Amino acid sequence: MRIRKQELGNKNIIGKKVSEVRKNKGLKQKEFLAKLQVTGIDLSASGLSKLEGQTRFVTDKELLAIADTLNIPTDLLLGRVKRRKKRSN
Repeated sequence: MRIRKQELGNKNIIGKKVSEVRKNKGLKQKEFLAKLQVTGIDLSASGLSKLEGQTRFVTDKELLAIADTLNIPTDLLLGRVKRRKKRSN
């Protein structure tokens, strides 16, 4: 895994969380891009990298598809809720 050389940009607020959740789910960029493509979102590897680096704007359609693909609420990506840990019984 490469370490980001540049600081995060300011063109979106979801990029850092997208990267974090994607990696936690064990998805490589290429796998994630293929899953997004099934939803009708055709991003290049460069586009995803810029999105995750927050140097690219995100459309509302992309936001919804990304949240659905990662199986998380959009509010989590937007920083409006924190992810709950699952309770063990």
